[in-house]
Amino acid sequence: MFDVRELRAEMARAGINQKELARYIGVSEQTLVRKMKTGSFSIPDAHKVVEALKCDPMRIFFAEEVTQKATD
Repeated sequence: MFDVRELRAEMARAGINQKELARYIGVSEQTLVRKMKTGSFSIPDAHKVVEALKCDPMRIFFAEEVTQKATD
């Protein structure tokens, strides 16, 4: 399952905001927000996210338990 909290934490650790991440993966910020709400990242988009954040994809895209749903 997708863990939006972990994605946001990785973004903070990397010093990358939503607008920058959206630009990096080639989507609008609005599209990124929608993907974060629904967890509907394509494999190429997920790969770009991991590349941009230099993080472990398992923690974001394959979380065992999601503790909070995205609200914004």
